[in-house]
Parts: sequence; structure tokens; C-alpha cells
Amino acid sequence: TRLFKALGLTGSFAPKLQLNSLGMPEDRARHREALVQYFESHHSQLDEDSQRRLGSNPLRILDSKNPEMAELIGNAPQLPEFLGDHAKHFQQRLLKSLDDQGIAFELNPRLVRGLDYYNLTVFEWVTDRLGAQATVCGGGRYDSLVERMGGKPAAATGFAIGAERLIFLVQEAQGLASPQAPDAYLIHFGQGACEPAFKLAEQLRDRGLKVVFDPGQTSAKSQMKKADSSGAGLALLIGEDESLAGEVTVKPLRGQGDQATMPVSQLLATMDRREQDHA
Repeated sequence: TRLFKALGLTGSFAPKLQLNSLGMPEDRARHREALVQYFESHHSQLDEDSQRRLGSNPLRILDSKNPEMAELIGNAPQLPEFLGDHAKHFQQRLLKSLDDQGIAFELNPRLVRGLDYYNLTVFEWVTDRLGAQATVCGGGRYDSLVERMGGKPAAATGFAIGAERLIFLVQEAQGLASPQAPDAYLIHFGQGACEPAFKLAEQLRDRGLKVVFDPGQTSAKSQMKKADSSGAGLALLIGEDESLAGEVTVKPLRGQGDQATMPVSQLLATMDRREQDHA
């Protein structure tokens, strides 16, 4: 909170602290078992990402941003119901400390972090000033991490700050120009599509376009949702077929034309002509 105040993020611009306790490993094991039973009984309602996570890390399903799954997730077993005495006592001490320091917080039983070595407290500072609720800072405790890597047991905590989001938030608080939406969001899916998609993203950036590229392995549906919420004018899709043919599918996202598939060279030539026209 001291950092946010120093940056001028006060009042409605101040990120809000959300907390949850992931408990100890034995607490999470009981919760995991309950989650698996619950989500398996509603398997047909899970999206593709959640079906994959069910077998590997069902806790991550609770972190889904898919609005179609909001009700299902809202009715899922909550971790606080499975916390043991140690985790409960630790949480009570932490909350008292925050109260004593006058730091406002909100308990969010659905808050999880993306790495499975977290234990006890996890936290995020979030804001709704950047459109959809965005995490500005997030982290937590990982007391077993050093031991898992071969060292001696050591208490540990850490966090990461989203520098770009923090900059955007400071700009808005200071009345500066809002960040521009990207020109295009590049979506890849299928075998062999990631590399040519990344190459195209760099070629378009060389031509002055703002392009978002997700190097992960999320589904095309998930990437498309992110593309739509990003405000990008175009979605550029490269799947296995496009990759083999050296093509790209151009999908307008703001109603400015029809979807079309074309050679990558044709798209780049079009961008080159546009650049020359504006020179």
C-alpha cells in the first residue's frame, strides 16, 4: 500500500487487497478430493481448459475466467471448509496484523495462484480501473519450495508486480492518455503452429503494428476470448492447416469485414503498402 500511495494510486485508483488461505498440504489434499468429485459429477459443463486441469491441478479450475462456468465454480467446495487448526490460526494472526496496520482487505475463498507449491496465504492486489478486473500484484507463501529443491526447510514468501498494468493504472490516475488497444491478436493452435505464429507476430511488429501473441498452449477458444476482450481490431489465426500452407486467417473483431484466409506473404505485402501510404 505504501508503494501504491507513492505512485499516486489513492481513492478509487488504489488496488484492493484480496486474500485467501490455501492451507497446508494435507488440507489441500482433502479439498482436492472434494473438488474432483464435484467437477467429475459436472464434467459436461467444464470447458476444455478445465477438463485438462481436472486431472492435473483441479484447484486451477477455480481460477477460470470463463463466465459460462461462473455458477458451477460458485457452487464448488470452498477451501476454507477444509483448513486445519494450524492454517486457521496462521490466518487469524495475519488478519489481525493487517487490521492493526489499517490495511483494508477482502477475503476471497476462490483466490488461487498458478503454482502448486504455494501454501497458507496467497494474495492479490486487484483493480477494476483497467476494464475487466485485473491483478496488479500477486504472490504468497511457499514454505516448502526450498526443501523440495533439495535444501533445508525455510520459510519464504514472494510476489510479482505486473509492470505494464501498474503503468497503465498510474497513467489513468494522472489523467494521461489511456493505452491503445492492440491492432491484432495472434492466435495459434494445433501442431507446428506456434513457431510460424510467433514469426508473423514479429514481422508485423517490425511494420509498426501492435500485436499480442500468447506463447502458451491454451485453447483457441480461450485465446479468442482474450483477443475479444483486448480490444484488438483483428484476430489472426494460424492452425495446423494454415501452418502447413503458409497461410493465416484474418478475422475482424469489430464488424469491419468478413473473415478471410490468405497467404502470409499477401498479408505482409498489404501491411507494406499501408506503411508506404502513410510514409
